[in-house]
Amino acid sequence: MRPILTLIAAVAALSASAGITLDECLTRAEENYPAIAGYDIASRQTEVALSDINRGWLPRLNVYAQATLQNDVPSWPDALSNMLAQMNQNFRGLSRFQYKAGVDVSQTIWDGGASRAARNVQRAQADVKNASVAVELYAVRERVENIFFGILLMEQQIGQTRESLTLLEANHSRLEAMVAGGTAMKSDAAMVEAQILATGQKLTEAEAALDSYRRMLSIYTGMEIGPTPLDMPEAELPTDDTPLRPELKLLDSRSSLNSALLRSSETSVMPRIGFFAQAYYGYPGLNYFQSMVNRDMSFNILGGVKLSWNIDSFYTRSNSRRSTGLDNESLRTDRETFLLNTRLLSTQQRRNIEALRSVMETDSRIVQLRTEVRLAAESQLSNGVIDTTALLAKITDENQARLTEQYHRIQLIQQIYQLRHTLNR
Repeated sequence: MRPILTLIAAVAALSASAGITLDECLTRAEENYPAIAGYDIASRQTEVALSDINRGWLPRLNVYAQATLQNDVPSWPDALSNMLAQMNQNFRGLSRFQYKAGVDVSQTIWDGGASRAARNVQRAQADVKNASVAVELYAVRERVENIFFGILLMEQQIGQTRESLTLLEANHSRLEAMVAGGTAMKSDAAMVEAQILATGQKLTEAEAALDSYRRMLSIYTGMEIGPTPLDMPEAELPTDDTPLRPELKLLDSRSSLNSALLRSSETSVMPRIGFFAQAYYGYPGLNYFQSMVNRDMSFNILGGVKLSWNIDSFYTRSNSRRSTGLDNESLRTDRETFLLNTRLLSTQQRRNIEALRSVMETDSRIVQLRTEVRLAAESQLSNGVIDTTALLAKITDENQARLTEQYHRIQLIQQIYQLRHTLNR
């Protein structure tokens, strides 16, 4: 039973000590960011638009009713009217008051490729929206990375400040004893005490800044960060400098949209072929002779095939092509500019990484030397060789050396992540 309890306790301790990883923060930040809903919105908008386009192939029905009063209508020739009058036949001809109610039906047979082009435009527009969302989410990743590394740097600063505070308090206790023994002046102890208070103020400020960073990370990720430790990420330098940024995909999708819009405009110069039918009940009917003999309402129906061709689109066709060409040229310029800026930034970041690695080679040696100097200064102070000011300077130098060593280690990983972000690799 005891081994089982020991195992459970070990697992619980391990789970409790598990820190939050950068990858976890990035994933949660993307899921928590409101703009991610844009993917679903774009998908539903495209679905609705495509449904409307497909319904363009359904028959069109138009129900109507009308009554007209005309100033002239077809009539019998005078000679025929006179002859019929002699035969006691009174045919009045068509009435100037005409009325009917009916339904018109039309069905597209061929639309010149307009519906297919419209579907391609809708899909291209959805790709642009999705790419825009991806760009926005990618910017969020950069902000989260900066906050994450900011927390790590602040924690190192706080830890080193606490160590410095402990060291100052130890020396203050030693000086108090020396003052009591008459081997040190009271002002020496007061000077160290003032330094302790100043260091405590810096610690308070750093802890407040750390709390602010953690709150910001909680807002971005939707997680309760609290005092949970953050795991130091590991990063490898990308071997390929070819960028795979979402901004490039956005430019590509905008170019595809331009091409789809151009193809859609090209379909406007194509003829349309469709079937039509008309049925109505009213007066006059299609048999005008019968309607001239009597003015009774009748049921009528007609149908056929219709060819329509709107040649107005030819007037703007060349300008549409030129406009699309200029848009694509502008996109190519934007792409080249983005690639150039990315190349410049990645080159600078690689140089920064190389410089940091070179500097870090001597960090540990500097810390070792500063520690030896501080220990010697403490001994010299005890023997009255140096004053308190000199000791405080040595403590500050050692603290700065240790802090710089930790900073360089975190900054190196941060620089690698910034390079990976620049290239998206």
